[in-house]
Amino acid sequence: MNKCALILAAGQGKRIKSNLPKVLHKVCGKEMVNHVIDTMRVAGLDEVNVIVGKGADLVREGTKDRNVSYSLQEEQLGTGHAVKCAKEFLSGKKGVIAIFTGDAPLITADTVKDVIETHIKENNGATLLTSIIDNPTGYGRIIRKDNQVEKIVEHKDCNEQELKVNEINAGMYCFDIELLLSSLEKLSNNNAQGEYYLTDVIGILKSEGKKIGAMVTEFEETIGVNSRVELAIAENILKERINKKHMENGITIIDPSNTYIGADVEIGQDTIIYPGNILEGNTKIGENCVLYPNSRIANSTIGNEVEIQSSVILDSQVGDETTVGPFAYIRPESNIGKKVRIGDFVEIKKSTIGDDTKVSHLTYIGDAKVGSGCNFGCGTVVVNYDGKNKHKTIVGNNAFIGCNTNLVSPVEVKDNSYIAAGSTITKDVPEGNLAIARAKQTNIEGWVEKKSSKK
Repeated sequence: MNKCALILAAGQGKRIKSNLPKVLHKVCGKEMVNHVIDTMRVAGLDEVNVIVGKGADLVREGTKDRNVSYSLQEEQLGTGHAVKCAKEFLSGKKGVIAIFTGDAPLITADTVKDVIETHIKENNGATLLTSIIDNPTGYGRIIRKDNQVEKIVEHKDCNEQELKVNEINAGMYCFDIELLLSSLEKLSNNNAQGEYYLTDVIGILKSEGKKIGAMVTEFEETIGVNSRVELAIAENILKERINKKHMENGITIIDPSNTYIGADVEIGQDTIIYPGNILEGNTKIGENCVLYPNSRIANSTIGNEVEIQSSVILDSQVGDETTVGPFAYIRPESNIGKKVRIGDFVEIKKSTIGDDTKVSHLTYIGDAKVGSGCNFGCGTVVVNYDGKNKHKTIVGNNAFIGCNTNLVSPVEVKDNSYIAAGSTITKDVPEGNLAIARAKQTNIEGWVEKKSSKK
């Protein structure tokens, strides 16, 4: 039996007022449609088909690493028409198809699993997700008879009794695939909008004596995003959900309302996070770390017992017991070792820094390989760019780089060597040598007195 999913993602979303397709707007750092796709995967649905339309190429690009297939809805003629466009994907399959929308990122994997299990257990032709809310104005009502779904009535078509019903249609469904395909052939667009509605399939199946079930879930999970205001609402809900999960897993978050953690971030036990931190993408934070206020860490791996203060770390790795900041900038493709000190106003770019090395302040290291046990004095600059090309600098183990040194790439400073402060190094420094590359100091006796007398 197949268990697969359709994600409706063909609309542009006029109310969100953007050139970007609505489903590509991000909630907690991840595109809404990718939230839904990832939820389907966690729920055990291996085959996922995304129905694209407006901005189709952008949606394909935004979901290209999710291993999904696509169906194209060239004209937006309703939800039923969208599913019709996926007939090739559905053809030949038997089992359950879950249909969700790409602009409802708050649905959970547990709810998806539960609705599929309910659908199978009750042997339903279709199963709807519904919610019960205090004010159902504007929503389609679920009308039940003997606890079975009798019909869905749009708000504008409700009679006085139906208006009192507060169970609403969430717009998320499970269908028997073969019954759905058969019903799609019978769909009509004989309505004021001239569109094909997926809700009409429920009526078709009901008229054929098929069983229609419904499962109630929290309204919060079913919220769709149609505007920037609703985008912010979804952001806050998911942020609270993510932060709560981490706190329940043994993470201390000093001020959850001012801490921003992406949906895919992993954090080790006993880590403490102060306000103003932004953790994004596929970031992994180890155990017993302290993230002091106001850092941004994206797509990076941070070891255990690391301290970070007011710094930016992007697409890089930081080893155990290392300290970073304040005001450090670790740029992509950097690998910082264990027990390293990356201090204030230090920038590391595409470089490897060995264990126990200290880069304490006001230093730039780019396109370099630095060994272990080194010390960089204040104001050191790796001069890696000649105006046309980037070049590599290699610094061996236990090297001592004096203050205000320029290392002009390509150059190698070998093990156990020293560089005198104020030097500009353009040639390799052999192991165990002291390199001095600066003009000899000259003191001119009586120069100040002579200068003053001329005035």
